[in-house]
Amino acid sequence: MTPLSWTAWILPGLVAVTLVAGLRRRVPVYDEFVAGAAEGVRLGLRLIPLIIGIYIAVGLFRESGALAWVAQAAAPVLAYAGFPPEILPLMLIRPFSNAAAMGVIAELLQEHGPDSFVGLLASVMQGSSETTFYVATLYLGSVGIRRSLHAVHLCLLGDLVGYLAALWATSVLFLA
Repeated sequence: MTPLSWTAWILPGLVAVTLVAGLRRRVPVYDEFVAGAAEGVRLGLRLIPLIIGIYIAVGLFRESGALAWVAQAAAPVLAYAGFPPEILPLMLIRPFSNAAAMGVIAELLQEHGPDSFVGLLASVMQGSSETTFYVATLYLGSVGIRRSLHAVHLCLLGDLVGYLAALWATSVLFLA
């Protein structure tokens, strides 16, 4: 047996344990599986318009030039806080879309290099924040919650704390 071959048995083992536990409790396992799959499809269909709306909004924000305008307007404040102004598009896009944020990071890495402060900070920021609006849309939309004002504000505050922590960690760990 090779050292990593036991990992191939993790998923089949979990399925077997689930089946045994269900049969032991006299649960109709297959019927429950089919009901869960049907509910997942219904949920997916209900969430598709919400997800499409977020992607369209992010695309419009970026392609209209509004993102560049906001980045230019906020550059002095960011520079005062210690953030390179080039990082603002990532800070603005990340709460909406991971795919768009990855595109911004790819541009930053190509323009500034992966070992530059901008490249390192962008990489750390990617792992220090969340796609707040995307997650709120999925989780709150899946259970039908319409008023999420305080949850979104707190999540955005968490993103800000993540950005500040990323700036601190990048400065301490990579510039020292």
